[in-house]
Amino acid sequence: MKKKIVVTGMGTTNPLGGDVASTWQALLNGESGVSTIDQPWVEKYDLPVRFAGQAKVRPAEVLTPVEVKRNDPSTQLAIVAAREAWQDAGAPEVDPTRLGVDFATGIGGVWTLFDSYDALRERGPRRVMPLTVPMLMANASAAAISLEFQAQAFARTVLSACASSVESIVNAYDHLQQGYADVVIAGGTESTIHPLPLAAFASMRALSKSNDDPQHASRPLDVNRNGFVMGEGAAVLVLESEEHALARGAHIYAEITGGAVTADSYHITSPDPEGLGAARAVRATLENSGETPESVGHINLHATSTPVGDPAEYKALHAVLGDALDSIPVAATKGNTGHLLGGTGALETVFTVKAVQDRVTPPLINLDQQDPETPFFAPTGAPHQLPDEGQLFAISNSFGFGGHNAVVGVRSV
Repeated sequence: MKKKIVVTGMGTTNPLGGDVASTWQALLNGESGVSTIDQPWVEKYDLPVRFAGQAKVRPAEVLTPVEVKRNDPSTQLAIVAAREAWQDAGAPEVDPTRLGVDFATGIGGVWTLFDSYDALRERGPRRVMPLTVPMLMANASAAAISLEFQAQAFARTVLSACASSVESIVNAYDHLQQGYADVVIAGGTESTIHPLPLAAFASMRALSKSNDDPQHASRPLDVNRNGFVMGEGAAVLVLESEEHALARGAHIYAEITGGAVTADSYHITSPDPEGLGAARAVRATLENSGETPESVGHINLHATSTPVGDPAEYKALHAVLGDALDSIPVAATKGNTGHLLGGTGALETVFTVKAVQDRVTPPLINLDQQDPETPFFAPTGAPHQLPDEGQLFAISNSFGFGGHNAVVGVRSV
């Protein structure tokens, strides 16, 4: 018999806020966390993109100097979010061998890698930090969280580009169903607001270059969208079975109903224009959740604000949901936060949990003229109230370079 897997704790730090409460309120208010990058390296390298969704609360403001020194910024963000989530879950007393970590990143320790290369090039090999490798490795955040909370069941890392952290949540769900742990800390992180990633993404024409109006640069579903906006941050969810949560008197936010992961096998960066792989992930998520197209009440779109990605997502959803899609309110929150790459799916799962809990769809911002190729029901201006009664089911999509597709289902309790 399948277990009911629930969310009992959440944490985040991102461009909108340094915790879940302030972030959610900013999202409902229609705020933007995107701003001009005030760093000398922007001028030094004459970067074509000079803005991003920078973390509103810097990790150095809440971590100790030693923690900052010994961890890459991506791991610093992960630690901040994990601590909030763990405390939010009531800091449960768990057998360490029954506590697991399923975490994710899209790239890993970018800052450590390039700072260490600069040290090697400018000052020689003796000036390369001894901690370079453990700081830059992609599994550093999972390891840090495992050490922080003594999670000894497992500490696993997913690297599936921008689909990474939804895949980590799907993995956590599976690991709990299979009995590998009683509690799992799941989520993702990213910190790539660095000259090289910005230059590289700009070179491939993936980023918006609206330097004169950064807060309106990320425009999901808008006919004038011209690329995504880089963001940074982390989000973490504490998952466990309903039985385990009730036994310890935990507060339950929502149920994770399952999910699915597929691959396009179409192109290294472009999605399948017909959304076939994404559609399979959506369809499998509904099947795994025991839901139908008519029962979907809210969708958190991946919607990165790229010319090709947004229409492909519409085709994927319409292929599965059909005419039911016309009346389902959607959220496209990268207009507010930018794109957190490997951290974005976990953050948007937090948003989806809050949406079904508070029964509201956050408004889209920067949607001035909706693209006829993406005719979603997209509320703007103010939050859209969802039905007050009955169970509310929602899905959250994440898709990534390499043709990775991940979808997770969330149900109210």
